[in-house]
Amino acid sequence: MTVNVPAAPTTTELLGRPVGSHPPAPRKPGPRPERGSSPREGQRVRALTRRQIEDHLQELGDLYAETSGGGPWAWNQARGDFLRRLAADVRRPGFELLIAETTALTGCAYGFPVGGDGPWWEGFDGYLPGRLLRLAASGRLFVISGIHVPSRVRRQNQDRAWNLARRLQKRLLTDHGAAVAVTLVNRSDHRNVEALRSWGWRYIEGDTPRTAPLGPFRVLVLDT
Repeated sequence: MTVNVPAAPTTTELLGRPVGSHPPAPRKPGPRPERGSSPREGQRVRALTRRQIEDHLQELGDLYAETSGGGPWAWNQARGDFLRRLAADVRRPGFELLIAETTALTGCAYGFPVGGDGPWWEGFDGYLPGRLLRLAASGRLFVISGIHVPSRVRRQNQDRAWNLARRLQKRLLTDHGAAVAVTLVNRSDHRNVEALRSWGWRYIEGDTPRTAPLGPFRVLVLDT
C-alpha cells in the first residue's frame, strides 16, 4: 500500500483591488518547515510479496550492508548473514517485509506475528513476562526482526511520527492488528539500542541494565 501525502494547497495572487480599498494586512510568517526525513520527500512504503522479496534480494542485501555500520571488510559477511536470516524468517507464517522507496530503496523493516507456542521462542526464553505471553497466545504480539534505515533517520527527528523508522514499525503493527512488538538486540550493540529507544522502544517493565537476565541479548518492546 502506498502512503499518500496530501498535496499542498494552491494559492492565487490578487492582481488588483478596487480604488479606495484598504491594502491587505501583512501576512504573519508561518512556522518553518521541519527538517529531516519526512514523508513529504516522496518516500512511499509498501509491502513485498514473497516472490517480490526474492526478486529484490540483491537490493535488500546492499541496503543492509550500507546501513549496518560495518566497514568495507565486513560488507560481504554481514550481507550474507543478513540474507540467510531473512530467508529463514520469510518462511514464517504471517511474515511481512515493508520497503521504503523513492527512485531507489531507502529502508526496510520486517517481522512476523507470533502465537503462544512455536519456533519463534528461540532467543526469547526467560525474557518475556506473563503479560506478553498472554498477548502472544491471543495473537496480538509481533516480532520485528529488523529495521534498516539510513543513518540520518537515526540522528534526525527521531520523535516525529513521520520519521521513516517510526512509519515502518507502526505500519507493521497496524497491518497485523498487534498491540505490542518485541525485538532482540545484542547486549553490546549500543548503537542499535540507542536508535530503537529514540523511536519509542523501551525495556521490559522493571528491566534495567542491572536487573536484566544474563545472556547475549536484551529484549525491547514497542506499544502501539
